[in-house]
Amino acid sequence: MTHEELTRLLDKLDLDQKVRLLTGTTNWRTADEPAVGLRGMTMSDGPAGVRGPTWDETDTSLLLPCASAIGAMWDDDLVGELGSVLAAEARRKGVDVVLAPTLNLHRSPLGGRHFECFSEDPELTGRTGAALVRGIQAHGAAATAKHYVANDSETDRLTVDVKVDERTLREVYLAPFEAAVRAGVWLVMSGYNRVDGVPLTESPLLARPLKDEWNFDGVVVSDWGAVRSTEASARAAQDLVMPGPAGPWGDALVRAVEDGRVPSAVVDDKAGRLLRLADRVGALHRPTTLPTPPRQEARALLRRAVAAGSVLLGNRGVLPLDPATLTSVAVIGAHAAEPRVQGGGSAAVHPHRVTTPLDALRADLAGTARVVHAPGPALTAPPPLSAPACRDPHTGRGGVRLRVLDGDGRELYAGHHRTGRRLEPPLPPGARTVEISALLHPGTGGEWTFGVGGFGRMTLTVDGHPVVDGVFPCVSDDPAVVHVSPPCHYGTARLTAGRPVLVLARRELADGTGRATLVTAAPPRPDPAAAIREAAEAARTADVALVFVGTTPDSESEGRDRTTLALPGHQDALVRAVTAANPRTVVVVNSGAPVEMPWRADAAAVLLTWLPGQEAGSGLADVLFGRTEPGGRLPTTWGTCLADTPVTTTRPEEGVLRYGEGLHIGHRAWLRAGRRPAYWFGHGLGYTTWAYRAAAVSAPAQGGVRTVSVRVRNTGRRRGREVVQVYLARPASAVERPYRWLAGYAAVEAAPGETATAVVRIPDRALRHWSTEERGWRTEPGGYEVHVGPSAGELPLTASVEVPAEGSPRAAGERLPRG
Repeated sequence: MTHEELTRLLDKLDLDQKVRLLTGTTNWRTADEPAVGLRGMTMSDGPAGVRGPTWDETDTSLLLPCASAIGAMWDDDLVGELGSVLAAEARRKGVDVVLAPTLNLHRSPLGGRHFECFSEDPELTGRTGAALVRGIQAHGAAATAKHYVANDSETDRLTVDVKVDERTLREVYLAPFEAAVRAGVWLVMSGYNRVDGVPLTESPLLARPLKDEWNFDGVVVSDWGAVRSTEASARAAQDLVMPGPAGPWGDALVRAVEDGRVPSAVVDDKAGRLLRLADRVGALHRPTTLPTPPRQEARALLRRAVAAGSVLLGNRGVLPLDPATLTSVAVIGAHAAEPRVQGGGSAAVHPHRVTTPLDALRADLAGTARVVHAPGPALTAPPPLSAPACRDPHTGRGGVRLRVLDGDGRELYAGHHRTGRRLEPPLPPGARTVEISALLHPGTGGEWTFGVGGFGRMTLTVDGHPVVDGVFPCVSDDPAVVHVSPPCHYGTARLTAGRPVLVLARRELADGTGRATLVTAAPPRPDPAAAIREAAEAARTADVALVFVGTTPDSESEGRDRTTLALPGHQDALVRAVTAANPRTVVVVNSGAPVEMPWRADAAAVLLTWLPGQEAGSGLADVLFGRTEPGGRLPTTWGTCLADTPVTTTRPEEGVLRYGEGLHIGHRAWLRAGRRPAYWFGHGLGYTTWAYRAAAVSAPAQGGVRTVSVRVRNTGRRRGREVVQVYLARPASAVERPYRWLAGYAAVEAAPGETATAVVRIPDRALRHWSTEERGWRTEPGGYEVHVGPSAGELPLTASVEVPAEGSPRAAGERLPRG
C-alpha cells in the first residue's frame, strides 16, 4: 500500500473510528471498520505452535521444538522452514498475527522463560529471530518481535524497573530487535517492564531507535494488559493496546485529542500503521489464501528439527547405538514415557500428537531387543483428571464432565471434555460456578492426592467426602498466573483399587479472578529409594541404559524464575545409581534451560534434547540409532553449578533489577571471570571428528562485509556437519569490550577424509561499538584478533584485522593454528 492510498483511507475515518482501531475488541482480535473494508485481525501465541484464539483441546496444533532448541540449530534455512510451518498453521486457524519470535536473551540461567528465548548471544539471537521472521512472513502471516526490551526474567515482571546503561542496551539487548527490523518484521511487542524508570509502553525507546533510526514501519502492540496510562502511552510510539474491549485508550484518548493533550497526528500515525498491517496480512479489501502443506510433510520437518537441535554434550563411544548388537535396553525415568515437549505458560498449545521416547524405542527395537521401562521416583505434581482412569459420569466417555451453574445452582452449560484442566470454561450470562466431575477408577489403592486450582471459594469432594474446602484469594495480577497457571490446593483421600469414586470440584467465579479451573489426582507415590533400586537393577541386566531426566512444569515456566539449577526430585540420585550399575549409560536431558549435572563424568554419553516438541520420541530415536547426527550446538553456556555462574540475578531489589554486568553476559561473562564452565557456548559433538586447518580474512567488500574462510577436515568415519564459529577480540581497546564476542558462523558438511571451506560473513557492525558521548556507532581503529573454532572455549585458529584510522580496513594474512 502506497502512502497516498493509506492517506485516502485515513481521510474516510473520523477521530472516533481511528481511535477504535487502536484497542482490541476481544482478547485476541482487533477492530473491524467497514468504512474502509477492514476486517478485524486475529492474533495468537506462537513461539512453539499456533494455538489460535481459544484454549480448545479439540483444536490441536503442530508443536515445534522450543526456542532454546531452535537457537541450538545454528541453521538459518531450517529455522526459516519452521517459520513456514507456523505461518501455515496460522492460516489454517484463521490467524493473521503470530506472537513470535521472542528475542529476549538468556541473561541468567534462572530466567523462568528461558525456553521461549533463543540464546545468550545477541548475534545468534538476531540471526535466528530474523530467519524465523522471514519464514513466517513469506507466507502472508505477520511475525511479532517480543518483548521489547530488557525483559529477560519473570520475577515482578509486571512492574520491574531494569537499570541498564545505554551502551549495553544498544549492543546487547536492542541488537536482536534491530536484526528483526532489518528482516522486515511487521510487529514489535512492548513489554510489561520499565527501563530506567519508564514503562516500555510509554518509553522513548519505541521512537528512537525503533521507528526513527531503524525505520520500523509496522505496529507496536502491547503485551497483554501492559498499557496502564492514556496520555503518556498515546504520546509515545505505542500503536495498539491489547486485549480489549476495555482499556485506557478508547473514549479517554478521544477526549485527550479533542482537548489538545494528545496531537491528532499521533492517532493518524497509529491508525495508518494498523491499516498497513491489515494490507500486509490480507485483512484490507483483499483476502489472502495460501496453500497449507500436508501435516505429514510438516511432521517430517518437525522430526528432523528434533535431531537438528539436539546437542551431544559428551560421548565416550557409546553413541550411536547399533540395534543389531542389542538384546536388552533399560529405559529409565518418568520423562521417557511422559516427556516435557513444551514450556509452561501462555504460549502452550494442545499438540496434534506426541511421540514419546519410550514408544519410539519400543517400535525401533521390536523383535530385536527387549525394552524394560523403570520410571524411577515420581516427579510432578498430581496431573489433571483425564482418560483412561477417569470417565464422564453422565456419558461414560473417557474424560470429565464440565458444568456451569448460576447463583441458584441451575445448570447453564454442560458438556464432555477430555481433561480436568479448563482454562476457558464457557461463561453464559449469569454464570456463577464452574463444576468439574469425573468417575475415577483407581488402579492402585492407598492415599491419593487430589487438587483443585483457581481462585476464590473452591471445594472438592470424593464420594461426597470433603477433601478441599476454602476461600483462596487471588494474590496476583499476572495474566499467566490468573488465566493459565492458577495455584492448586490439595487434600488426600484413601481409595481402594478397582473401586470407582466420584470426584466433584466446584469453583465460584468472582470479578478479577479469571475463570481457569484445574482438578487433579495422583495415586500414592512409590518410595523413592525403592524406585531407584528398581531402576538400577533394570540397568544392571541391560546392554545399555538410557536415563531420561529433566525439569517439570513446576520448576520451569512463564510467570516465575527458578531458584536453583538442580534437577527436581531425586533425579541426580537416579542417574548416579544407574551409571554405577551400567557403564554404558546414556543420559538424555529434557529441559529448556541449563541444569546442574554433577554425574556427567560418570555417564557414557550426555544428550540434550531441550523441550523437543511433538516429534520428541521419533526424532530422538533417529539420533540414538545414528540415522541422523545430533546437529545442535549450545546457544547458552552451561555451568557446572549455580555458584560458579557469573550472572544469575533475576530478583529486583526495591523494584529495581540492575544489569550491572553490562556487556558481559553468557560466554562473555565466563571469559571475563576466568572461569571454565561445564560446556561452552557453541559446544556440541557429532558422530565424526574435525580438524581445523587454516583461516584467512578477506579485505572488506561493499558495505564493509569481510569474510573469514576456514578450512576444516572431517577426520572421522562418518559424514557430518560442523558449525564453524568466528569470534573477535580487541585486547588493546581504548573502550571497554568483551574479552571475546561472536561475530559470525557458518556450517559445512563433508564426508570422511574430505576438506571443506566455511565462509563466515563478518558484517561491519561486528567491529562497532556504541559511543555514549557521540550518541552513535563508531569503529575503533587498530588491530582486532580473529579467533576460529567449534565453541567459545575451543578456538584453535587465529588471524587478525587491522582497521586504519581512515576507516579502510585491511586483512592480515593467514596464520597457522595455535599450539
